[in-house]
Amino acid sequence: MSGRVLVVDDNKVIRQLIRVNLELEGFEVVTAADGAECLDVVHQVCPDVVTLDVVMPRLDGIKTAERLRADPRTRHLPVAIISACGEHEAAGGVGSGVDAFLAKPFEPSELVRVVRQLMHHERRARRKAAGQEGGEEPPAADGRQDSREVVQREDRDRDDRDRDGAREESRQDAPQDTPRDASQEIRDQARRAGSAPGAH
Repeated sequence: MSGRVLVVDDNKVIRQLIRVNLELEGFEVVTAADGAECLDVVHQVCPDVVTLDVVMPRLDGIKTAERLRADPRTRHLPVAIISACGEHEAAGGVGSGVDAFLAKPFEPSELVRVVRQLMHHERRARRKAAGQEGGEEPPAADGRQDSREVVQREDRDRDDRDRDGAREESRQDAPQDTPRDASQEIRDQARRAGSAPGAH
C-alpha cells in the first residue's frame, strides 16, 4: 500500500532518515523543516499521513497538530508524533489530536508499521464517510487526486530539468583537455608549422 507522507522535523538528518526508510517501502515522502512550513504546504501536497517532531522553531509539533485539527480540510488527517520527548509529554498537549506516538531513536520497521496503520485507518474512514465501506476508494471530494496528479507531474518535470542541468553541468565541468591531449595538440601544431612551405 503506497501513499504520501508529510514528514516534519527541524533536524535534516532525521528528515532524511525517515524519508529513506519510507521510500524504501514504496511511500512518497514530502518534507518540511517546522510546523509553519508544514501548514504552508499541507494543502498543496495533500498527504495521507503527517509525522511531526515536537520541538521545532517557529511552530512546534503540538501547536501544529492543534492547527491541523482545527482546519476542516485537515481535521481527519492522521498525525503521528515522532519525538525524543516522552509519550505523555508529547501527546498530552493535544489529547486525541495525535493518532500515534513513536519515540526517537526508533526502529525503521516500527516507523513503517505506524505509518501503514495510520494510512489504512485514513482510507477506511474516507470510504466509510462516502458510504462505500469495503468498496473501491472514491475520488477525494477535496480534489486530492487531481492535486496529486499535478504535483506528480510537476515533480517529474522538475526531475527531468534537474537531470538535464546535471548533464550540462558535468559537460561544462569536465576538463576540455587532459594534459596528454594538450601536449599532443602542441606537438601536432609544431609538426604542422615545421612542414609548412618555407618553414626551416
